[in-house]
Amino acid sequence: MQDLEVVIRDCNSITEAAIKLRPRALNIKYGPNGLGKSTIARALTYRAESTERLAELTPFRHLGANPPIVPIVEGADEIKSVLTFDDEYVSKFVFRQNEVVENSFEIFINTDEYRAGIAEIDEIFESLKETFLEGVELNEAIAHFTELRDAFGITAAGKLSKTSRGPKALSMGGKLDVIPGSLQGYTEFIKSDNPAKWISWQAQGKEYLELSENCPFCATVSVDKTTAKMVSDEYNSAAVKNMSSLRAVIEKLGGYLNPEHLDQLQNLTKLLAGMTSEQERFLVNLHGDVVTFLNKLTAARNVSFHALREAGDVKQFLSELRIDLSLLHGLRSDATQEIVTSINFKLDEVETRVIDINQRISRQKRRVGQLIEENQRAINDFLNSAGYKYAVRIEADGDSYRMLLEHRDKTGHLESAGQHLSYGEKNAFALVLFMYDARRRQPDLVVLDDPVSSFDKTKKFAILHQLFHGQNSFRDVTCLLLTHDLEPAIDIVRTSATPVVHFLTGRDGVISELPITPDHIMTFSEVCKQNIDTATDPLIQCIYARRLLEVRGARGMGYQLISNLLHVRDVPLLSPNSDDEVPMTQIEIDEGTNEVRDLLPDFDYHQLLEDLNDPQKVRSRFDATAVGYEKVQLFRVFTVLSPTTLAKDRIFTKFVNETYHIENEYVMQLNPQAFDAVPEYVVAACEELINANFPD
Repeated sequence: MQDLEVVIRDCNSITEAAIKLRPRALNIKYGPNGLGKSTIARALTYRAESTERLAELTPFRHLGANPPIVPIVEGADEIKSVLTFDDEYVSKFVFRQNEVVENSFEIFINTDEYRAGIAEIDEIFESLKETFLEGVELNEAIAHFTELRDAFGITAAGKLSKTSRGPKALSMGGKLDVIPGSLQGYTEFIKSDNPAKWISWQAQGKEYLELSENCPFCATVSVDKTTAKMVSDEYNSAAVKNMSSLRAVIEKLGGYLNPEHLDQLQNLTKLLAGMTSEQERFLVNLHGDVVTFLNKLTAARNVSFHALREAGDVKQFLSELRIDLSLLHGLRSDATQEIVTSINFKLDEVETRVIDINQRISRQKRRVGQLIEENQRAINDFLNSAGYKYAVRIEADGDSYRMLLEHRDKTGHLESAGQHLSYGEKNAFALVLFMYDARRRQPDLVVLDDPVSSFDKTKKFAILHQLFHGQNSFRDVTCLLLTHDLEPAIDIVRTSATPVVHFLTGRDGVISELPITPDHIMTFSEVCKQNIDTATDPLIQCIYARRLLEVRGARGMGYQLISNLLHVRDVPLLSPNSDDEVPMTQIEIDEGTNEVRDLLPDFDYHQLLEDLNDPQKVRSRFDATAVGYEKVQLFRVFTVLSPTTLAKDRIFTKFVNETYHIENEYVMQLNPQAFDAVPEYVVAACEELINANFPD
């Protein structure tokens, strides 16, 4: 597929950045900190979201400009969706309560194959489910039965709960029909369609009765305050509201109840006194019939793979869903019998296919088991290879599944995984979970902004291997990996033929990129030898010659002599900066000269020393090279030539001397002449100090 040529303009510190993205490949962009890598990631992400979001990246210098200068991203029209791994992703989706990652089921189980298996099972129950899907009256009846059930609570001892809504509502029934004599004037209000609302309104006005002798509602003179207060004392608005709802439900359920039970229930809504024990027992029994009926209907409506998953005997399971109306005395009516007959008939039809059901359930169990095993093994192998003492376990959770985190030293799962993992463990683990989530969502672009630079070598390898190798990795995904860490770039380039790797370089907000191929990855010695051979300035050659001797471990007289030269010492010292510091003898100088001349045939200590002692000649070399690393090394010469002049900036000069000494921790690296990784601000600071203290 053709590479996308993306141009980003006027986004934060970026004036213009031109990069290439290869579809369905890993695109690595390696560059120093402060260059604008994160802005590239955000520009691509925001552009996919909206023009308004992209405007958030407007540089400060352009805010309020007239005409306005707005951020632009060109060449990314094919990228409609971007998923980025960052702190926001970790905080939103990872390490939920009692679940490692939000939507574990969607990420790890709900594959195309899984859905096909569910559809295969659901096909058998299609006719049964249609009874509920198409039965408007049936679903209305279920809703009304549910409301009746919920109105009455039953205690653990099997008695009616007096604190539930139903009994409280029944205490108002008789009072709504037989209004106390002192309140007869309020009859029309109490017997209205919505008495609870009026009673609530009336009760709210009571607090104003003492403000005046006039009625707080209508300002009538000499209001009867005692009678006005009696309304809310006699009628509880919540109980009245529940009573109205209960009567309405009973009326709607009338055809589904045994006529005798319907009469008894309606009589209970007109009680003037409390219920007898027989009446309470009647309600408990009716409640039991309703609960049984609803449970059977709900189970029949929800019969599925999840319901049958743990059933030992599918035939017995289906048989137990049949409704025996002869035992539900309170619901024996023609209307209820019609429902029961229809449901039982459909269940009989399903039961004739029990062998087929068992086969399909077994196949789906095997599918799920394989998915669980594969995902658990992959993640646990990663956790083990990264040195983490954790493991994950995927388990069924109702009609779904969830992933739990366990520790090897503790039985059971960790309810709040985020509280137990360190910051590094969270990020490493979250990266792998992000990979699975991205595979599920299938965005047009996955962005990893410096994801592994803070990890040690072991964890870097484990994470990178998990992300870019294996069945569920980002192998065929358009992925952008931004990093200032050379190690992962080298590792991926040398071990995989698929990545497209570029070095990002920038000056004055303009970013370009250089391709990095396996041929560019060289040993420390190879870099030094190549630069010695190609450099035309003998002092630049000396810089790389010292690096070469350092990496070879050759700290003999040649190394001592060239080090003294770069420290601008008129008299070379043996073991400088130590208690054994003594001038080198002529024999040692000659020996060192011969060693250096094996690398630099024209090496002349005194001639080069003369050049180094002339700030203008050093300055001309500083200006002549475009390589940041070489500029920094020449700047170090100025710190020797004029330490007092640069004393006010000693923190920066100390930083340069220590950071850009001999980087002997590098075994493999890019040539700094071609891939200049020195941050721009370091070179700019060097230039500023030289311009201020050593003018042309």
